[in-house]
Amino acid sequence: MEKRVVVTGMGIVSPVGNDIDTYWKNIAEGKCGIDFITKFNTDDLKVKIAAEVKDFRPEEFLDRKECRRLDLFSQYAISAAIQAVNDSGIEGNIDEERFGVYVGSGIGGMNT
Repeated sequence: MEKRVVVTGMGIVSPVGNDIDTYWKNIAEGKCGIDFITKFNTDDLKVKIAAEVKDFRPEEFLDRKECRRLDLFSQYAISAAIQAVNDSGIEGNIDEERFGVYVGSGIGGMNT
């Protein structure tokens, strides 16, 4: 049996861009998202570099109360999902009883 997937919209929060246009532009230009770690102290660590998300503004997608309540990895996921819904134009144009999303996460965030 053949299975099909339909991509209706895209969204992204990544070390090389926090929206699809910026991401594609930076990837096409060969920009690297790896830099020195800024989100926590690395003095006692051998590794000092990582691919951290930069210039992320969760307030563009979430209200302040939600931002305080959610771990950063959840803010990333929700922001990318909101971008994908907006990109798709699907909101208000689909039977919600026939719509689903699967999300998987291996672990929680750095602070949880």
